[in-house]
Amino acid sequence: MTKYLVTGGAGFIGSNLVDELINRGGEVIIIDNLSTGKKENLNPQAKFHLLDIRDLEKIKPLFIGIDYVFHLAAFPRVQPSIDDPITANDINLNGTLNVLVAARDAKVKKVIYSASSSAYGDQAKMPLREDMPAHPLSPYAIQKYIGELYCRLFSDIYDLATVSLRYFNVYGKRQALEGAYALVIPIFIRQRLAGEPMTITGDGENRRDYTSVVDVVRANILAMQNQKVGKGEVFNIGRGKNFSINELAKMIGGPLVNIPPRIEPKETLADSSLAKKILGWQPTVELPVWLEEYKKEMGV
Repeated sequence: MTKYLVTGGAGFIGSNLVDELINRGGEVIIIDNLSTGKKENLNPQAKFHLLDIRDLEKIKPLFIGIDYVFHLAAFPRVQPSIDDPITANDINLNGTLNVLVAARDAKVKKVIYSASSSAYGDQAKMPLREDMPAHPLSPYAIQKYIGELYCRLFSDIYDLATVSLRYFNVYGKRQALEGAYALVIPIFIRQRLAGEPMTITGDGENRRDYTSVVDVVRANILAMQNQKVGKGEVFNIGRGKNFSINELAKMIGGPLVNIPPRIEPKETLADSSLAKKILGWQPTVELPVWLEEYKKEMGV
């Protein structure tokens, strides 16, 4: 039986990935400190360890005998990293380094790293391609980008197979409705449920490429299975279609209020042709269709 280790396996994306790995008949170990993950997200068939990736000595034994590592644990989101760059750096860089060291020493077959489209920052041209220079605009963005460089370095120096997947604004089942790590779609839904106006940052014309967690999970599986990749390659995982915040709010429907803008890229739009060509991946879920079902489910 194939053995997997998922860091951040109690989180939004991680728990969806764990479910799929369990469905495929694998044995899954989860490492999560539950800082943003939730116990209710845990798959009962997985072995859960309440640990922090910053503690190398405690996590290291869990990598022994593991075939594949999916590294999703992170101090997520842009604004929290601006508010607390030291903690963000400790988790996103030191934690990632620990995961790579533990994987190297345990001789795992491959590490699949959850990278971020935030590495691009603002670019003059769209869509965004992997060969464009990084231009991080926040501590989170630069930390996630350096994580990619570490992955490639470990492939080059230590012959540890790694792949980095740059996600574009992931949404779907188990996305957080509350707290600093909530994404724009669940924030809008929460505000509508509370009878509050939806908060639009700046002029609302920032555009984002929204990608279903279902498609992101499939990208992780394909990156794991593909025997031709593992030298630190980077792949965009995005829908290839973007919407403005104003358009998103209109799809949900309800009153609006504008709040001051934040430091963030004006636009993201993925060119995922490399993932399609090399991994055989392409997105399947359309945001407007999913959003209508989600609104019904949430009673909006």
